[in-house]
Amino acid sequence: MRRTKPLAIVACAALLSLAACGGGGSDDDTPGADKSFRNADTDIAKDAELQGPAEPIEGASEGGTVTVYLPDDPGPEDLDPTNGWSVTGNSIQQALTHRSLTQYKRTEDGTMILVPDLAEDLGTPNDDFTEWTFTIREDASWETGDPITAEEVAFGIERSLDSAAFPSGPGTEYSVNFFAGADKYKGPYTDAKKSDAYDAITFDNDARTVTIKMAKPFPDMDYWGAFMAMGPAPLGDASEPPEYGRKPLSTGPYKVESFRPSEELVLVRNDQWVPESDPARHQYPDKWVFKFSADPTQVDQIMLSGNAQSQTSLSASLSSSNYADATEKLGDRLVQQSAQCTSFWAPDYTKITDINVRKALAYAYRYEDAWLASGEVPGVTRVPADSIMPPGMAGKKEYNVDGEQFTYNPEKAKELLSEAGYEPGEFEITMAYNEGTPTTEAAQEQLEAGLEESGFKVTAIPVPIETSLYTIWTDPSNNINKRLNLRGVNWCSDWPSGSTMLPALLRTGATYNTALFSEPAIDAEMDAINELPLEEQADAWGSLDEEISTEYFPIIPTAFRNDLFAFGEKIGNPTGDGALGAPNYKDLYVAK
Repeated sequence: MRRTKPLAIVACAALLSLAACGGGGSDDDTPGADKSFRNADTDIAKDAELQGPAEPIEGASEGGTVTVYLPDDPGPEDLDPTNGWSVTGNSIQQALTHRSLTQYKRTEDGTMILVPDLAEDLGTPNDDFTEWTFTIREDASWETGDPITAEEVAFGIERSLDSAAFPSGPGTEYSVNFFAGADKYKGPYTDAKKSDAYDAITFDNDARTVTIKMAKPFPDMDYWGAFMAMGPAPLGDASEPPEYGRKPLSTGPYKVESFRPSEELVLVRNDQWVPESDPARHQYPDKWVFKFSADPTQVDQIMLSGNAQSQTSLSASLSSSNYADATEKLGDRLVQQSAQCTSFWAPDYTKITDINVRKALAYAYRYEDAWLASGEVPGVTRVPADSIMPPGMAGKKEYNVDGEQFTYNPEKAKELLSEAGYEPGEFEITMAYNEGTPTTEAAQEQLEAGLEESGFKVTAIPVPIETSLYTIWTDPSNNINKRLNLRGVNWCSDWPSGSTMLPALLRTGATYNTALFSEPAIDAEMDAINELPLEEQADAWGSLDEEISTEYFPIIPTAFRNDLFAFGEKIGNPTGDGALGAPNYKDLYVAK
């Protein structure tokens, strides 16, 4: 699942650092030295029997408006649930507006568990996981009051196969690769809405069942079911893209009042949501106001002011320059949240073909300086990355591609460039970055300085902060993208498995394979791992991670990620969502 925040992806993840590794704090005056990086949980437990309503949060009260600031984060490009594959958009919509087959619930001890949502349980597979059946609960409804039918769920799932209509949606990775017949059927819009064109997804409205046939074993279908793309859509033209993405119908506790992309999303109560049908969501505030592309300096000032505006607000990030002050003033309302996330530089594999040049880029990254310029807190929100798979993921291997942890070393970078046959200033790097805020531009200055000091020539193309770099990086026809030979990607696991990291980032033709890496032998290994017994797959993914990095080094892991959330003093139950690495919107309330 990609991170949308441009600051986190500027010039391919300018926030990141290869500072001191590990989870221990330091004894110096570095901001954040009193805390340490936290690894995400290795797996997520399941409770197939849990039913609604969700148990009340102790002390919670109804009413009020919560304002959420998302500094330097443009938010989702649209609200179509089939297109949702960003941490920001998914964390908001999955929690508040859109239901799917399954969902995640935060327990009292902070762990996340997979529980039912629109389905009555977590689904029933056949013996070899090539067919799954879900029974849709009968007491869930649209914001119109109409009941959600099995046919509407089946149609919503079918939409995820349409990669032309939803080129950046998660269906491009999971539905297209696992659902039977997806190599022939291209989706309800691309295949001219032929109602009989695809029979791998069937439904029975009377029995309220949806059955999905797989092209190959897919034991993780219950996890895939937690994505909005595995939820309902109104039949026919009522959900036609792209119009539907501007104001989709809600199935959750809140509905869309207004949406201005890159600016603001306002949600209000959905009085047709049935709490008894929902095992994990609450409906405490009256309204939610999400402020995208917020200025981080101004947001920090608001959150640290203690004034009336800050009391019912929260911020999805905090700058390193204010970390010590925030720790003192906010206390437990400054929440550190782990997630299985890695950030990367992505050299174009078709243009930067020498592995020594790619290694030179790893040594040319001004990790610490770019990190601090971006507002990250060393040892708290970022630690060194040494693999594609993040900490806490089962099967992760400990290795170093060049025999040591990459750090900023311009002389080493020049040596590698020389070995590849290039004189200083001869090899040109062309990259795009978001302009428009002091932090994004300061981080870009650090990256350019590091590249130039390391013997590269740099051409940097500015892109307005309101435009996500992913819209450029993932569009082969984009004129700016055609010029680039260095991109980036920030990736969080869709569930705790290497199957949600390596294929999405490195399979030939994958949407977020921004490095354009393509090796048929690696593609074949990925396919083979999915056929292994379940107990062998985690170790196999870890071994493939090491093989790809040491033999090809197609992408450069620059940091593993945590996040800091700042909560106002009247925001009740200030907590994070460990499944998404986001604020825990489902359980927040405004204290009286």
